[in-house]
Formats: sequence, C-alpha cells, structure tokens
Amino acid sequence: MQLDTTQIRKHFSALALHDDGRRRIYLDNPAGTQVPESVIDAIGDCLRHANANLGGPFNSSIAADDIVKSAHLAMADLLNAPSPAEIVFGANMTSLTFQISRALGGQLNPGDEIIVSELDHDANVTPWALLARDLELVVKKIRLDTDSFTLDYEQFDDLLNDRTRLVCVGHASNLLGTINDIPRICTAAHKYGALVFVDGVHSVPHLSIDVQSLGCDFLVCSPYKFFGPHQGVLWGRKALLESLDAYKLVPAPDTLPGRFETGTQNHEAMAGVTAAVDYLASLAGESEPRRKRLEQALELIREYEHQLCRALIERLTVIEGLTVHGITAASELSHRAPTVSFTMRGVHPATIAKTLAQNNIFAWSGHSYAVEPCKALGLLDSGGVLRVGLVHYNTAEDVDALIDVLQQIAAEEQDRLSA
Repeated sequence: MQLDTTQIRKHFSALALHDDGRRRIYLDNPAGTQVPESVIDAIGDCLRHANANLGGPFNSSIAADDIVKSAHLAMADLLNAPSPAEIVFGANMTSLTFQISRALGGQLNPGDEIIVSELDHDANVTPWALLARDLELVVKKIRLDTDSFTLDYEQFDDLLNDRTRLVCVGHASNLLGTINDIPRICTAAHKYGALVFVDGVHSVPHLSIDVQSLGCDFLVCSPYKFFGPHQGVLWGRKALLESLDAYKLVPAPDTLPGRFETGTQNHEAMAGVTAAVDYLASLAGESEPRRKRLEQALELIREYEHQLCRALIERLTVIEGLTVHGITAASELSHRAPTVSFTMRGVHPATIAKTLAQNNIFAWSGHSYAVEPCKALGLLDSGGVLRVGLVHYNTAEDVDALIDVLQQIAAEEQDRLSA
C-alpha cells in the first residue's frame, strides 16, 4: 500500500490556492501544517451545534461533552496512551510545559538537578531553567555533537547522578531533524529515579508514537503541527498526574484530566483535533481499529517523507556554497525527520526566505526557537538558518521549485563574487 498524493492533496483546499497566478508551495510545515477540509468542517460544526460549556442537561452542552470526550479518546489512540484520562488539553505546548513544570516543582528541593539538551526547542529548556532559578535547582545540558548532529549519549550518562530528578529532551529536533533515542534516555534516567519529559511536537507528525514503548513519563505535542488546529496536548502517566499538586480553581474537578485543564477549554479546536486524527487514520482504510490504522498510516507517511527528504538533501548538497546543517548521509537518514536547515555562503537566511516568498514558496529563516542548537552550531548571531520541512502532502514538484530558486540564488551570488 502506498500513499496517493494526488488524492491526499484534494483534502487540503489551501493547497489549491494561487497568488498572482503562482501556486502556493508550503514548506513552512515545521511551524504549522495546513488542515484538511474535515478539520475545518468539524470546527464549524462545533460552533454551530455545540457552542456551550460542559455539564449542562441541554442539547448543546451534551454535544460539547461528547466533543471533549472524543478528543481525549482520539489523542489516546494517536499516542497509544493507556487511558484517555492521561490526555490533557491546553492552549499550546509551551503553556502546558510551564504548567506542568510548576506542578513538578512542588516535589523538588534546592540542589536537585534537571537535565536539558543543546538540541531542543526553547520551550523545553527555558521553563525548566526558570523553575531552577526559582527553586535553586541545578540545570545541566546534554551536549550536541556538532559533527554528527546527534546528542552525546556518553556525556549524558556522565551527567546522571543521584540528584537528577528530571530529564527534559525532544524526540526530534525542530531545527536539524535529528531523532533522539528516547528509550535509551528513559532507561538511563529511570535507573536514577529521574522522570523524563519529552517534547514530541516535531516527532508526532512524522512517526508512529507509542508512549508506552518509548518509556517516558510525560510527552507534549501540538496538533497544529499534524494537520489540526492550534492547540497543545500533554500525556502523562496517570499515577504521576494524580500525585502532582495541580494549580487549579476550587470548583474545578479533582479528577483527571480536568484538574489540569484550567478554565474553559477550546472545544471547537478539540473537535478539530479529533478530525485531524481521524484524517490520519483514514489514510490506512477503515476496517481496523483506529489505533491500528494510525500505526499503518504513519508508517506509510514515514516512508513517503523519507524518500522525498532523501531526494531533497541529495540536491541541496550539490548547490555551490550551500551547507546543510544536519544528518545528510543516505545510510543515516532514518535517524532524522524530513526537516532540513541550511545556510548559503554570502547570503543571509532572511534574504533566502524573502526570495523564496517572492516565488510563492513558504519557508522560515532564523532560529525557529531552537536557540540551543543554533548556539552550539555558531549560527545564532549570523541569522540562523533557512528551514524547510516536508510532510505527506508535499511533492517532488515542490522540491523542484525550491531547488530551482536556490540554484538561481547561488548563481547570482557566484556572479557577484566574480564581478
């Protein structure tokens, strides 16, 4: 079974948009993907038929209750969580991380240690650094090996000790695409009784995620990165979530997940999340249970994106003056997500982004909030990188269009240097 990209693209009306006769080419996917029509419809239906708060005896409230329940079930299937009660919805991953960091802080003492990494998005670094500042904790960092673009696992092992309480690490880098060995990290951390908090924002769109097999204690992700609306989701082990002192209002429930879902939730977005999960599952047919179909669909997505990313990297690496920052060896591409960052000698990343935009190719320049890896690579003060990201609705024609513009930029820079 293979993905039918032509049929897939028909689900996304945004992909058919043109500006001044040029079709839109979305390579800004790491910052947020486009959504299928089913997600748009689900959001609209919620606002039309279920625009009410929870717990009422009337029809709109009953419908809202069903939407919220369905969203928790959908995310439990996507992450293979043992229970939908372990799924917590929030405004975004950053807000949820700040929230859970404060709850975890109640179990920490001065001198306790938190480990973060030089490969992470700042949303999985600064919340912990601020917690450490407030509670007089110690923060240590797993080193990024700037030759292999992977974490230094031996150095990580050396950082662990009896004072380690928490390891906070990303599953995949939103800048370099590197996929970290989460089971290895969890096994090592748990030997010292430390908890592991995983940023899965950049892995969930590209990999079949199973929080049980990963072995982590918490995982956060962002539905707007996997074809859903702007929202954040946290999974945590039930016993752990129950043991934490939740920052909540008095009337709020004491049970999970409500004790962590502060205030009135974004019900329409939750309806969209369920639709996004169902869309992904639909790529593998209708006969199997949803979790099984999600596994199959994400394996198909993984294979398709792998081949497209391989072609992209092969073509980028032969452009004069262009340097890809990340894993490029064909034999190692299984260790990366299809997000590719690069710089071009003599051309500022923002200039590249602007030129691409003039050709209706959407991509971001800068650090993409991946401050730590940009620092480690010595790129933070020079404008960061130009980042492109592929998903399953992208095509070889999208890659062709990108390469054509980049080759033109490179040729113009060579002409300037030789003038």
